[in-house]
Amino acid sequence: MNVIDSSAWLSYFADEPSAGNFLIPIQDTESQIVPVITLYEVFKVVLLESGENEALQVIAAMQKGNVTDFTSFLAISASRLSLKYSLPMADSIILATARQYNATIWTLDIDFKGIPGVNYFQK
Repeated sequence: MNVIDSSAWLSYFADEPSAGNFLIPIQDTESQIVPVITLYEVFKVVLLESGENEALQVIAAMQKGNVTDFTSFLAISASRLSLKYSLPMADSIILATARQYNATIWTLDIDFKGIPGVNYFQK
């Protein structure tokens, strides 16, 4: 199972050089876990930079994976992980979701560097 972080999705949709690191997990939609917080983060950036039509198309592509809701269990788990790894709220929710599904996180976000179960790629 794979969780693609918002930074990786944005790199992929912008066709940045780093996007190649994420092709395999993004194309494997059956093994994709998509935390709702990533939908929020990606939609917000694409809406700001490219407009509503583009943002809706991006979200439609992301929803081909298995979208997961933010539950009270995940909230408690994310709080613990936030304190343990000094992570911002969204990152801790993404990590908690990945842990719940025993998934690997794919990211360009340095906040995840060195955390077990994360494939971090430098920008």
